[in-house]
Amino acid sequence: MTELLVTPGKDLIALLEPFERLGLAQIQVVSTPQQAGRALEELAGTTALGFDTESRPTFAKNEASDGPHIVQLSTLEKAYIFQLQDADCRRAVAMLMESPAIIKAGFGLGDDRRRLISKFGVDPQGVLDLNTVFRKNGYRKDMGVRGAVAVVFNKRFIKSRKATTSNWANSKLSDAQIIYAANDAYAALRVYMALELG
Repeated sequence: MTELLVTPGKDLIALLEPFERLGLAQIQVVSTPQQAGRALEELAGTTALGFDTESRPTFAKNEASDGPHIVQLSTLEKAYIFQLQDADCRRAVAMLMESPAIIKAGFGLGDDRRRLISKFGVDPQGVLDLNTVFRKNGYRKDMGVRGAVAVVFNKRFIKSRKATTSNWANSKLSDAQIIYAANDAYAALRVYMALELG
């Protein structure tokens, strides 16, 4: 029987050097038809993207989420945060999600996938949940972006708890939200590339 590998714990990760992240200058918030068109042009020919979604949290019992409210896609140079209030932004995301030619790599994507199907009526293609890759490699529990960055790069991925539970449905996202969201997708792509899955 194969020995199961242990995901590094919080205490161990806290001792590592920080993982380098994208700054605001490398992040495009996409909220208008013009921005959506430009993002599609810039992403044409891309074969792999880091991927994640964020939804406004629900606090009431039995309250259903109407998310996702944003979809994050990242290259190694730039991240795009698509706000989904605009129909053209939703169409652009649907086109990218439906393309089997582009791998969309992320962590814990089961819920994201279900919500995208529900919201867009599209079946996402080329979606790779990196947790499944780590499980196949002998890790016993879901890795998540923090654990994966620690294992692959020996670095600490900084995640803001406050941003995690913030209102992603806001039309104006804060700088902290933008950096948080973009880097979730960016780090997923970095892990994907480092694992040489492409």
